[in-house]
Amino acid sequence: MAEAADTPMEEGGESTKELEVAPALIAVNPSQQSVVVAVGSDLRVYDLREGCAASLVDESDKSFHKDSIRAIRYGVNGKLLVSAGDDKLVKIWSTDSWHCIGTVSCEKRVSAAAISNDGHYVCFADKFGVVWVVNLEEKDGTFSLVNEKAAPMLSHYCSIITSLEFSPSGCYIVSADRDYKIRVTVMPKRPLNGAHEIHCFCLGHSEFVSCLDFISSPDFQEGYLVSGSGDSTVRLWDIMSGSLLDTCEVGAKAGLIDSIEREEEQFCAVTDLCVVPNSTLIAVAIQSFKGIVLLSCNVSAKSVSFTKVVSITGETFSPTCLGMSSSEDLLWMVMGISKLPGLDCSSLVRVRAMSGFKRISEGEPIMLEDNEMPGGQKLLEKLQGSVSIEESVYVAASEALKKAMSKLLIKKHYSVENRETRKRTRNDKKFKQ
Repeated sequence: MAEAADTPMEEGGESTKELEVAPALIAVNPSQQSVVVAVGSDLRVYDLREGCAASLVDESDKSFHKDSIRAIRYGVNGKLLVSAGDDKLVKIWSTDSWHCIGTVSCEKRVSAAAISNDGHYVCFADKFGVVWVVNLEEKDGTFSLVNEKAAPMLSHYCSIITSLEFSPSGCYIVSADRDYKIRVTVMPKRPLNGAHEIHCFCLGHSEFVSCLDFISSPDFQEGYLVSGSGDSTVRLWDIMSGSLLDTCEVGAKAGLIDSIEREEEQFCAVTDLCVVPNSTLIAVAIQSFKGIVLLSCNVSAKSVSFTKVVSITGETFSPTCLGMSSSEDLLWMVMGISKLPGLDCSSLVRVRAMSGFKRISEGEPIMLEDNEMPGGQKLLEKLQGSVSIEESVYVAASEALKKAMSKLLIKKHYSVENRETRKRTRNDKKFKQ
């Protein structure tokens, strides 16, 4: 998501840009018909219905992804999957045939993506904070891309957008960014003409907002918004008013940081969160934490509270991305990285799953063994690969991801002299000269 313009300069204006590592991502079909893992430029799909790996087919003149994938999302009904990332390509896949139904080129690297609830629009955000939109049409159950040229829909004014979500009703699109903001925008009837009505802002985080999700209520159709952040908190919002309803200090609750004296090295960002369907539970992943934190939302009281910590023992596994279907009581987790210096293979991935959320009152969720997971060893061979990785490499990967996330999303402060140097050596000014 970040390019040279986001990288600090040494004296004299020389760039210290390092090889950008990227975390592995996971997405689960809403009906748990398939599971997708993205690591680096590799998109790995396992079809749980057929019990085998799925083969992606792209008959267009565009290539498969050539650089790190930064976003993978299923549509609400599971018929579509979108993948996008650092190669500035957005690919839309049919999950019935796993054919690519369209590829959209973006001017900048893509940082987030979402599919509208009706499946007619794909929205994606670039690293300069612009949200773009393309429209799809469905005929006889088959989707096609109407126009390969995306239209700008809204903008966050030069701030990396980290997450995009449609509200449960589809009336609003919510976007979060590196500058601590959450914007709620009215989804227009003609998105290709732009979304010009800002409904509200949800302000309160003190660091970048990393992830968003909605928790539904039978009495409140729009549901409540849940957000995670680099400030190690999870916050509950009413998007109709933009008001902050409650805050949970998840880093402190997990015993990772001192809630009173936070030091810079205590970087315990919330990397992802997932609302357990048909419940009030929220699973939270925290940077470098070997487990998840479970929160509970009291919808009537409009509050969110700590429930328990579920530790993962026996191996170094710090999940950075979570996924869950709406039909199964199974939380999917991934830990992985691409472009790790010193790694013999191009990437490493570890996939785990946890069950028992529907019986949380009877005890803790249960971590499944590899042979207990849906798809078993065949699934793991597809999603993880067959490379044997030593425990020390996973530790190094966790630290590399921590540094990469901090470097990408924590805002940097420069001296006046350095700021002037950066202005003179900006890439866009070089091109103009």
